[in-house]
Amino acid sequence: MVSPTLTDWQKRAQSRIGRWLFTRTQCRRAPYFASIKPYFLELRPALCVVVIPRQRGTGGQQNTVHPLAIATLCELAASTVTDVTLPTTMKWYSRGMTIEYLRHAESDVTATARLDKAEWGDAQNIAVPVSAVDRNGREVVRAVITVRVEPAGANASRYAGSVTAR
Repeated sequence: MVSPTLTDWQKRAQSRIGRWLFTRTQCRRAPYFASIKPYFLELRPALCVVVIPRQRGTGGQQNTVHPLAIATLCELAASTVTDVTLPTTMKWYSRGMTIEYLRHAESDVTATARLDKAEWGDAQNIAVPVSAVDRNGREVVRAVITVRVEPAGANASRYAGSVTAR
């Protein structure tokens, strides 16, 4: 069975306005994601690509994108790729983040999260690597988001402890 998030993306990804509506829906699940004004470019099992613009709301010192805005982007990409890759019989929640700031981001930033795992079984921690690059393709941030994956109980929410709007 396909995740509801992936089904929603597949319905809306064909148009620019559809991708914008999909992004707004994702931001309602965790409202702080809206503060960086993300925009999904690509989404499928094992891959999520999201971009944020360099703008006043994400600005840092020296006219750059603030590192915390990029960290939020990495978390969004990792949580979304986890959601669309996991079987619907599993639940997940974020456990932690390790992040390396490699250089200043002086333009829009694109994060790519990959989750290449086919076997799901017992409860386990999964490391989701995320790479964030600037408009010139230079890597500005490298992150690993750790998510806890567990079999879902009969009445359990798919998004066990993930940040969701209630």
